[in-house]
Amino acid sequence: MTGRGRATGAALGAVAVAGLGALAWGALVERTRFTVREEVLPVLPHGARPLTVLHLSDLHMAPWQEEKQAFIRSLVRYEPDLIVDTGDNLGHVDGLVGIKEALEPFEGIAGVFVHGSNDYLGPMFKNPLNYLVGPSQRSRHRDHVELDTAALELFFEDELGWLDLNNHARAVEIRGTRIEFLGTGDAHRGWDKLAALPGALDELRENVQWTLGTAEEVLGIGVTHAPYQRVLNSLVNQGADVIFAGHTHGGQVRIPGLPALVTNCDIPRDQAQGLSVWSTPRGSSFLEVSAGLGTSIYAPVRFACPPEAVVLTLIARRG
Repeated sequence: MTGRGRATGAALGAVAVAGLGALAWGALVERTRFTVREEVLPVLPHGARPLTVLHLSDLHMAPWQEEKQAFIRSLVRYEPDLIVDTGDNLGHVDGLVGIKEALEPFEGIAGVFVHGSNDYLGPMFKNPLNYLVGPSQRSRHRDHVELDTAALELFFEDELGWLDLNNHARAVEIRGTRIEFLGTGDAHRGWDKLAALPGALDELRENVQWTLGTAEEVLGIGVTHAPYQRVLNSLVNQGADVIFAGHTHGGQVRIPGLPALVTNCDIPRDQAQGLSVWSTPRGSSFLEVSAGLGTSIYAPVRFACPPEAVVLTLIARRG
């Protein structure tokens, strides 16, 4: 072998070793390096007391994931006033066992939720390289195991006391702030019913009787699983001050310092994780997209994108 051949072989060997090292890090370390991202949002009416919001997304829970369950339980230390869950909680046919273990400490705390498709259909193996060419395609339902979505909803609504926002509008008052929630079904599956949102809000406003002595303004919160542009535009146009979403996993496997390589939807890659602003000709909203806390059991790797829960402190608007 010539000197040039040996150098080429050594370089290829170094690349292979680096690749294996990155894979090992992503699968064995970073995938369970659970983090908390904290943000402050000036969206409340003047004079309102601050609210602490815990944003959970994409848990993709399997029953044996005890480390993840313990981390979620530990988040009760932030004493949230509101929990926003943006779906894909289940990651296994028995995932509800782990969900109950993780979320039991939050019983009685105000919460809202929407579903992702993985709350209905169990995971299946997919070629991860396909995500590089665009959002994943819908699989036939018979290719999936159907999950017990009704049991998940029963736990969320009856035991935790959370409100279902799947294509619904709901209203609550928390610490003196009146909040209108508007949510959608999973847009990745086409389960969002955007044409129904204005009517849902009108009906809500006709029927809700706010208590006396609260602030005159109302905070609008939009909640969706997959942040497709059509959904974000609709929620902004319906008056959302802040929109919560998940689904993207923040790209899941990233190059440090660069935007997400993929989003699995049509949101710009630089808005696939974190806090940004989404604007339409009719207005703008803060957009909070979580990288989520889990992965599919068939793709248990993260790189330069650790799993996260998000704690937002909502404060009064400046000025």
